[in-house]
Amino acid sequence: MQSQFVHNEWIESYDPTIEDSYRTQVNVDSRPVVLEILDTAGTEQFVAMRDLYMKTGQGFLLVFSITSASSLAELAGLRDEIIRIKDDEKVPIVICGNKADLEDQRSVPRTKGFSISQRWGVPYYESSARTKTNVDEVFVDLCRQMLRRDDASETYPEDSDRFDPYSYKYYKDKGNSERRVIRIRIVRVVSFCDIARRQLIGSQVTAAG
Repeated sequence: MQSQFVHNEWIESYDPTIEDSYRTQVNVDSRPVVLEILDTAGTEQFVAMRDLYMKTGQGFLLVFSITSASSLAELAGLRDEIIRIKDDEKVPIVICGNKADLEDQRSVPRTKGFSISQRWGVPYYESSARTKTNVDEVFVDLCRQMLRRDDASETYPEDSDRFDPYSYKYYKDKGNSERRVIRIRIVRVVSFCDIARRQLIGSQVTAAG
């Protein structure tokens, strides 16, 4: 999904033993944003590293597959973990039901995902990395949430370096803080169940070949 957003390309194969990171600059409502996207590995041996990424992330994209009910069920635990690590029940989150192009294999009703999003008070999208359906919208929505938090903040605890070109102090000292380029880090968290299912399918294809 992030490869589609940043590079306009779809990568069919997925290696869950690798954390991929992407960096791009986009305009969100005419505001320049440097977006760092971290795709956490979905296997359990990377839990410690995933916790670190959750701690440093500012917004979270929780991804499940509409073809796997178990992957949706796992999101509740992931959300609880994020809230625990961030100590913030209002941390920016977007729920994304991926593989919307596989409607004939759907096992999660659209209303189920929407109901969970309503209960958590977060946006819900159904997307397709293959066709790029709602891919841009998912990341832009998450950026908007974080920009609103940035605008509402009266202090900038992470902007301690006045020489950091992304910091509030850097632009304020130059007298043009309204032109500050915002740096945002998004962590994309994929459920273990969805990863395990893809690994199983991949092994079956390899064996059949």
